[in-house]
Amino acid sequence: MRRRGHNYEDLAVQYLTRKGYRIIERNFHCGIGEIDVIAHDGDILVFVEVKGSVNEEFGHPAERLTPKKLNRILECAYRFMEERGWDTPFRIDLIVILGNSLEHHENVGMDLL
Repeated sequence: MRRRGHNYEDLAVQYLTRKGYRIIERNFHCGIGEIDVIAHDGDILVFVEVKGSVNEEFGHPAERLTPKKLNRILECAYRFMEERGWDTPFRIDLIVILGNSLEHHENVGMDLL
């Protein structure tokens, strides 16, 4: 299962790179969670959660981004910036890979917090 998740992250990084994002780090761990991909989109720091699935047998992958998971990503984002001494605008994006399709949702879930 972890290998498949890593493959989804690889696809997301390839997609973001083609869009001009500059990848900073992958799989940042902060003790309470992990951020899959951290990148710059111009001057904006972007924390990217990647969710993927071959099909919707167990629901749509985007449904796995819960308010609890989003709060963990946000906490890790603050820790990442604090460790580097960065005070910069940021957002959280979601990349969903379902079968052969990829959807990129920018600035997700702030209403879930």
